Amino acid sequence: MENEIHAILANLWFFIIALILILYIVLDGFDLGVGILSLLTRNEDRRAVMMSSLGGVWDANETWLVVLAGAVFGAFPAVYAAVLHALYVPVMAMLFGLILRGAALELRSQANNKTPWSLAFGVGSLLAAVTQGLALGTLLEGVPLEGGVFVGGAWGWLTPYAVLWSFAVLAAYTLFGAAYLIIKTEGRLQKFSRRLAKASSVLLVFVGLIVIPLTLSLHPHVAQRWAEIPLIYFLIVLLALAFYMLLDSLRKGRELSPFFWSVTIFLSVAGIMALSHYPYVIPAAITIQDAAASSKTLVFMLIGIGMLLPVMLIYNSYQYLVFRGKVRLGRHKVTEQA
Repeated sequence: MENEIHAILANLWFFIIALILILYIVLDGFDLGVGILSLLTRNEDRRAVMMSSLGGVWDANETWLVVLAGAVFGAFPAVYAAVLHALYVPVMAMLFGLILRGAALELRSQANNKTPWSLAFGVGSLLAAVTQGLALGTLLEGVPLEGGVFVGGAWGWLTPYAVLWSFAVLAAYTLFGAAYLIIKTEGRLQKFSRRLAKASSVLLVFVGLIVIPLTLSLHPHVAQRWAEIPLIYFLIVLLALAFYMLLDSLRKGRELSPFFWSVTIFLSVAGIMALSHYPYVIPAAITIQDAAASSKTLVFMLIGIGMLLPVMLIYNSYQYLVFRGKVRLGRHKVTEQA
């Protein structure tokens, strides 16, 4: 009976952490995407609009990363220890990128020469996105563990498979960012964002066509899971439909639809990945139940996080409600060339 309760609590925490991770990737994903896209224009006024579109929401978006780290540390301490050891370099680089972009957002408005801070914002966003992709690719490729202890090298995360995933994350974040800018801007900047959204979609498809067969060859158990779970094929169909609807909405000049279909693409991919590796937290290494903390710890955390999550969701929703609408440079619409 005790083992059954522990299994239920462990799986419940797995889904809670998955929800927090999804919220972080979607919310901070478009945030980082806007920063990356700001590197593609030399027009300082246009960069100002891009950065202003995030002014009221970027710090709240990154709060989900803090909650995610705390939840993993408390609910799955074995995973936290192994992952941090294996990914020490990319995690530290990611934190440096996030600090750099945060400082740039706050200090740019006070600087006489704004270009260095604009570049710092873009470079910090790019660094954070690339390192998150490397971390994800490393985890999906497999972390070498013996008795739950990491036994790989300091640069084991730098593999071709992880690099491919960094391109996938980069394409996904720029797609989120472009879709967000379509909602928040107008005129030539909005058209510029539509073009970038199409380019990001093409890159995402291209990387996906390489990553999928490579994953199936690296992990035979994934191919077996695909054969056993029909829901995966439903998600693949949904993924293809979402790509078609995304391109169609961009072609027709929709504003809200591109972001909706971008999120649908991500959720489809996330569902396929989760079903492919379940019940492993670290693929082919540590299962959910083996990695989970004690039942008392999981219950204690459930009470604390259970009270915190609704507050964060309400606050975030209210924040987006307050800062809704188009962003303009002063009282004038942005019409400059990129």
